[in-house]
Amino acid sequence: MVTIPDVLIIESLDPDDEGNGRFEGSVISNMLRFHGKSPKRYVRTRDEFEKSLKEFGESNYRYLHVSAHGDQEGMVTTNLEEIDFDELSDLLKPFLNNKRLFLSACAMVHEDFAAHLIPNTGCFSVIGPEDDIHFHKAAIFWASVYHLMFSKDSKGFNRPHLKEMLRKASKLFEVNVRYFSKAPNLKQGFREDVLHPNRKIATP
Repeated sequence: MVTIPDVLIIESLDPDDEGNGRFEGSVISNMLRFHGKSPKRYVRTRDEFEKSLKEFGESNYRYLHVSAHGDQEGMVTTNLEEIDFDELSDLLKPFLNNKRLFLSACAMVHEDFAAHLIPNTGCFSVIGPEDDIHFHKAAIFWASVYHLMFSKDSKGFNRPHLKEMLRKASKLFEVNVRYFSKAPNLKQGFREDVLHPNRKIATP
């Protein structure tokens, strides 16, 4: 099935972020609209989150961006409903085959999450910050990545160029990211691509 090279943003932040107008998704959405894209969706509850995932599937968009508070165990919605990373993998399973997930949630992208997500969903890649990340850095980092990618090719992202742009943005804005991608030839079904010179990755 041919997919649309656009980004659907699902954002669910805490009440303090809402009250202070800290909406990362709005910043990214504005940048994407300059490139002729049509993103954005804000949710507060798990039920709304699940409905938005279905909308993503129905949209046939190629890229899903989730902005939320999280940690190594998973994420939470605005109403403080927890979604563990294995639950998230199950929720995403019908919608991510041959698509990419960009996850703007602190420390949530790691080997265990990739092991649940990639073989389970068939997604091309999952990318997100390694550590805690402040709102202002997250907003400018992701907006810059999407700008660089769509400036290069409005019809989609290829792996070598995506790695290059992530490496440049990571260095410029001092945001450490992890990039896991599908690798059917490996027993575990995925690989981690090195974006930082000092990172050592175990050979599968």
